[in-house]
Amino acid sequence: MPRNPCAATNFKRKAVDEFALIRRYFARPGAAPGVTTGIGDDGAVLQPEPGRELIVVIDTVVAGVHFPDGIDPFDIAYRAVAVNLSDIAAMGGRPRWMTLALTLPLAAEDWLERFAEGLHAAAAEHALSLVGGDTTYGKTLVISVQITGDVPAGKALLRSGARVGDQIYVTGNVGDSAAGLELVSAGTPDPYLSARFLRPDARVAYGQKLLDVATAAIDLSDGLFADLAKLLAASGVGGTIELERLPMSQALRARFDLDACRQFALAGGDDYELCFTAATLAPPQGDGFAVTRIGRVTDSGQLVCQLEGKPVPYTDHGYRHFQ
Repeated sequence: MPRNPCAATNFKRKAVDEFALIRRYFARPGAAPGVTTGIGDDGAVLQPEPGRELIVVIDTVVAGVHFPDGIDPFDIAYRAVAVNLSDIAAMGGRPRWMTLALTLPLAAEDWLERFAEGLHAAAAEHALSLVGGDTTYGKTLVISVQITGDVPAGKALLRSGARVGDQIYVTGNVGDSAAGLELVSAGTPDPYLSARFLRPDARVAYGQKLLDVATAAIDLSDGLFADLAKLLAASGVGGTIELERLPMSQALRARFDLDACRQFALAGGDDYELCFTAATLAPPQGDGFAVTRIGRVTDSGQLVCQLEGKPVPYTDHGYRHFQ
């Protein structure tokens, strides 16, 4: 497939202006809760609920950087929404409104149709309303999604609240997404692992369960080790990961040896699971997924790994742009 996914020859080229494109593929009839004015004006007019604070997140995904060529436009859009929903989840928030900035090398109508389906499918799972955005021509496909959520005033989960003695938990399994991406890129996709990369399941409902339970939280985008290290640094504490407790799926273990599985789990990234700290030994149960204690918060000032109580040297700074 060509470098720009929407420029593939099997997608139909059609002359369409920016405003017709927005009306056809992205505008939806009917008023959404809290939306006074949505798509079609210079800006959206929104009405927050009394007693709640707003959370605003934004992520940009770029063809060839965040996903390889040949990806279904439905999955590209779904993933662009899900990675933002995961940030809302990590703060215990409720998603409300979304804007989209879309840069296209080609306005191919069937590509756009499929992209819009994925965008609205991801949004509908969380009653998320598209209220505005922008479309423009560019040489590379670039998708920026901004989501505004809300949370009870003073209750937002932050990275900075972990305390010495807290337990460290992670939702679901780790390592699946990075393994799935590797297999997709190699042309040998695994149905389960590849789906974990293409359509991540943002833990929005579970994040809301963590209000008044978790002391700190973060979503796993750059890898468990790197993201947990960010949380601990923001809290001014250290921590220990017990490697034997890392939750890894049977699908991952079936395709890779144990060392590779642990490397995917620690450094792979793109899992969009929640990692959080809490004083309790009995956090809320997940709905269809496990919640696993993987370590504890210490006063060491650094994050270290252990296997059966013995130190295991490990360092990972996670994915960084421009490096």
